[in-house]
Amino acid sequence: MLGSKRSSIAKLLLGVFVVYMLHTAWLLYGFLNTKSCDGGREEHCITSYLAARPRLQMSVFTCLVPDNSPLELAVKIDPFDPHSRFERRVHVSLPGETRANGTLFAVVYVHKAGVSPLEDSREVHYAVQLTTYITPSRTDVQKDKEKVHHHSGLPENPVSHWRPHLSLTVMSEDFTFTKAGLPSDVRRYMRVSQEGRQMMYLPLLMVNELDFRVRDLMEISSGTVQLPLTVSYEGISLRGFRFWVHLQDMVYSLQQFGFTDENIDEIKETLHINTDFFLALKNDISSWRKKKSMAGISRKTVLWRSLGTLLIFLYLLEETSLLVLLPVGLGACVEVVISISGVVNKLDEEERKTVEYDTQASRYLSYLVYPLCITNHQIHLVAT
Repeated sequence: MLGSKRSSIAKLLLGVFVVYMLHTAWLLYGFLNTKSCDGGREEHCITSYLAARPRLQMSVFTCLVPDNSPLELAVKIDPFDPHSRFERRVHVSLPGETRANGTLFAVVYVHKAGVSPLEDSREVHYAVQLTTYITPSRTDVQKDKEKVHHHSGLPENPVSHWRPHLSLTVMSEDFTFTKAGLPSDVRRYMRVSQEGRQMMYLPLLMVNELDFRVRDLMEISSGTVQLPLTVSYEGISLRGFRFWVHLQDMVYSLQQFGFTDENIDEIKETLHINTDFFLALKNDISSWRKKKSMAGISRKTVLWRSLGTLLIFLYLLEETSLLVLLPVGLGACVEVVISISGVVNKLDEEERKTVEYDTQASRYLSYLVYPLCITNHQIHLVAT
């Protein structure tokens, strides 16, 4: 009786787990494959404003309070091409309120070229705070004084710090959404303009907070008149845009759970490294899928490289976190699959010539490597 009860509970838990995995797979499929609008009878399409290739301008202003204070132009990009990256370094003048331990905001506008953003009905803007309050960095002597203040019960006063880098991105892909199937993570960044029955969404503008690091902050003193600001931009696809939105939401949730700024910086660094790795892995897989022949590629090198990557993965398997093991393991799997496909496939005439050249080059190289190895071994024996 007890055994049958345990068996039924195990089956129930297994069923719940299977349903959960299927639901997760379905959500992941919907995330990676956003349905585009094909213009059917019952579908209401939302086209991209960028599809018409309008002449745009990007303007970055600074102000004390967004939408409620005068704007000071800091950066002007005219014309602005959403598909081209750029980087501008300027010096921003600080108002007296900011120098007196106050705040300063940046308001980024994408609008029609030659027209004030306040007069353009199809402008999009994004406000971000350029200053943040943290306790100032201290030297060793100051840390000793801090211990005295800590024992005396004096509180630490946070000081306004400057954010020297502003990373911007716009979803530059000409994608047509369906009104009924609009993703929720995109909807909050979307502003729709309608002319008659035609609806089009304005550029999806976002500030990439994952490039922001607390260690890059610069302390603002009362005598600071100007501070450097680097504004960088890069276009992004819809899939990449949604991916960054989810990552930023995850980091924000961790902040709400009480993670420190240093912990958040480490997480951002890990996410950034893994994102670059997955992008390189994707390009590597795409390159090998397009390759129809192994001509000009040494099969021995591919095989030894896959074995080396696999040995590195097995070595890291003992005492390494999953954040490191996951990309290394995926890379090892890709290398093994590539080496197996290269060995199993039949050789054509050009590949046979490549194998002959590879064998000949290996033989000539061995004439140099073997004496060096023997000499090094003898020197090591004499030294010991």
